[in-house]
Amino acid sequence: MQLTAVLTQAEEGGFIALNPETGTTTQGETINEALSNLQEATTLYLEEFPLVTHGHPLVTTFDVPAHA
Repeated sequence: MQLTAVLTQAEEGGFIALNPETGTTTQGETINEALSNLQEATTLYLEEFPLVTHGHPLVTTFDVPAHA
């Protein structure tokens, strides 16, 4: 099963990884570590809460006005 990973840099260093389909979130010092941790956390989550997928989500970006 192919799922989505969203990675952002953490303020304290490293990366935060989120799987939006399940809501699982984890972190790691490197991108690879964060993805590995996310894969493990999501696998454990899916053992308890199986996921019924309806295709892949559309991931895009959008702009909002900046406030000074």
